[in-house]
Amino acid sequence: MEKRLQGHDDSPLSPRGIEQAKAIISTLQTLAPQRVVASDLGRVQETARLIGYDEPQLDAQLRELNMGTWTGLRKDDLMAEHPDLYHQWRAGLYVPKGGEAWSDFVSRIITTLSSRVAAGKGDLLAIVHSGVVRAAVYGFLGLKPEQLLPVTPGTLTILDFNDEDPSLPPRLEAYNIGAFAPDTEAAD
Repeated sequence: MEKRLQGHDDSPLSPRGIEQAKAIISTLQTLAPQRVVASDLGRVQETARLIGYDEPQLDAQLRELNMGTWTGLRKDDLMAEHPDLYHQWRAGLYVPKGGEAWSDFVSRIITTLSSRVAAGKGDLLAIVHSGVVRAAVYGFLGLKPEQLLPVTPGTLTILDFNDEDPSLPPRLEAYNIGAFAPDTEAAD
């Protein structure tokens, strides 16, 4: 596993990613969401098709964090060559050239998901990137990424919004559940 930072790179799923997506199907079928939205990037669209959602509403606002000049770089290389910058970036204190600030990313994700939740009734499945999950958990619940295990691809995180008043903070029902054990070394 290369652990490359993909960000806005429009890459396909790896063979491992395909395996992870297929492994979550039975768990996901028990939830039966009424609405489905997904990032417009290819790897997420492929995930949607693999898990049985051929036509989700695509939304570019649900893309992963834009990692600028770090897009495509290997996490291990960054940690070895620039450990201080890497840890500052993970803490939201550093933005690679051409990248997106953590605070802007969180704002984009919270605004987009809030509007999607408020736009209809019933369960909403958002097929998204691991950084989007971290941003949502932080933005809605105040749980900082460093307080949580990294989000493993092919897992579910469930936020329960109040149907009567979606402006109320959601409750965290599940985090990082699925067919695979949490990957403490997950790529971004």
